[in-house]
Amino acid sequence: MRQHPLLTVQDLSVSFGSKKSKVTVVHGISFDVSENEIVGIVGESGSGKSVTSMAVMGLLPKKTGQCTGEIIFDGKDLLKQEAKVLRTIRGKEIAMIFQEPMSALNPSLTCGFQVSEILRHHERLNASEAKKETLSLFEKVKLPRPRDIFSSYPHQISGGQMQRVMIAMAIACKPKLLIADEPTTALDVTVQKEILLLLKALQKETHMSLLFISHDLSLVSEIADKVIVMYQGEVVEQGAVEQIFKNPKNPYTKALLASRPTLDKRLAKLPTIASLANKTFFPSEITPQQRAMRHKALYTKPPLLEIRNLEKAYYSNAGFFQKKRIVKAVDGVSFKVFEGETLGLVGESGCGKSTLGKAILQLDKATAGSILYRGKSLEALSHSEIRKLRKELQLIFQDPYSSLNPRIVIGEALLEPMKVHRIGRDKRDRKRRALNLLERVGLDESYYYRYPHELSGGQRQRVGIARTIAMEPKLVICDESVSALDISVQAQVLNLLNELKDDFGFTYIFISHDLAVVKYMADQLIVMKEGAIVEMGDADEIYANPTQSYTKRLIDAIPKGI
Repeated sequence: MRQHPLLTVQDLSVSFGSKKSKVTVVHGISFDVSENEIVGIVGESGSGKSVTSMAVMGLLPKKTGQCTGEIIFDGKDLLKQEAKVLRTIRGKEIAMIFQEPMSALNPSLTCGFQVSEILRHHERLNASEAKKETLSLFEKVKLPRPRDIFSSYPHQISGGQMQRVMIAMAIACKPKLLIADEPTTALDVTVQKEILLLLKALQKETHMSLLFISHDLSLVSEIADKVIVMYQGEVVEQGAVEQIFKNPKNPYTKALLASRPTLDKRLAKLPTIASLANKTFFPSEITPQQRAMRHKALYTKPPLLEIRNLEKAYYSNAGFFQKKRIVKAVDGVSFKVFEGETLGLVGESGCGKSTLGKAILQLDKATAGSILYRGKSLEALSHSEIRKLRKELQLIFQDPYSSLNPRIVIGEALLEPMKVHRIGRDKRDRKRRALNLLERVGLDESYYYRYPHELSGGQRQRVGIARTIAMEPKLVICDESVSALDISVQAQVLNLLNELKDDFGFTYIFISHDLAVVKYMADQLIVMKEGAIVEMGDADEIYANPTQSYTKRLIDAIPKGI
């Protein structure tokens, strides 16, 4: 491998705002990316990873974003180049894969047109040549049915396929440097692994340099040669992957490595950044004997929830002379949930997990089968009876931002459901309860008066949890409630959910595509594929001895580090 630096970032600082109220978010960082090298940048949200990549691309806002230092790419200082020169470099010599393909792709243009447009602009190809090259790129990134996807709009394909279209767009002009900013966040573990293998194969084939940005150190270890660890706008540690993994020097790096749920043992509590930095964490392990005693107490009671042969079918649109096609999102599913239990529900996108959760909550009614809650059939209840029961059956959403009203402060968002369900004597009592709930989820009184956009992703998720427990529910469905969070924030939220379960006697159905997280949380585990259950049993037993090839594939896809 040649060690000539393709990119040199020297003493880079990035600030936002005016001279009077300037906030510095990146503080004098330095690093190199050599030719034909994969460099990983890791850190939590707000550590400055994405801002650094935007500075390299020259995409920071001109009026409010200021950079000092040097960004030398192929002998040129990008900070001193005119906008016209940057436009010739951006997309052709330096390309970027964004975190959210749905927001990065134009929803009103076909996937094929958007990739062809890049080729026509930078490579001066005509429409026919650009289409031929685009189809070739779609084959290279292993998209199924390239011609169909060429004429498809982004919303008509899956998240993994959209990410592959973004990769095809990024490599279209054979860039010297490719920046991948959280390209696998919130993707299934199997799709995530496919994307990583694809990027690694493309890098090996084209000899481009790759700057891979992620909050997951284990994930970065699967692809990178070198790792840069960022914290609060500074580089706290950098070196070869093996060195960082086997002998980390900085406490923050150690905390990042320890925050992900372990696969070989079951901890009573996950370590967090704060607990490790303050040296206050001494992990205690839950033994198989302790689990067995707990399960014996759990499973001698009657079930809280029983699902019998549940089905949910959708009917596809059809032409005048065509029959409607039936698609079974949930196909003959049966299981029991016991009071005080955490039942894990795992599978890839489209397997029916979320549809099943909505059917249980009567948000999208099943087409066949029965749902028994405390022995009563939910299908037989009237609308008014269901409304009364909503207090006991609650949902924690995947995206707390879209579930919170942006026009009202957090305090009002907590008071609203309490008022509807007549919890608390009066407004003063409800406000007292709301403040206690915020404190319970680790947020102080000031958050009562803040709006959702003023909170981080982890803080919004805590508000979502507070709003759920305000109802004093019996059964809580957590639908991908930690999938988009940083590893360290994820650990805090998982610990919080377990504490609340012990304190309030909650029962959880925990839905996720991440088997490592589900294994940490769950007593029993259900693995779903194409609407049906393929494996069910004790979570630890299934991980140790999976009987189905699909479950094995999910386990093999989990990033395990070095």
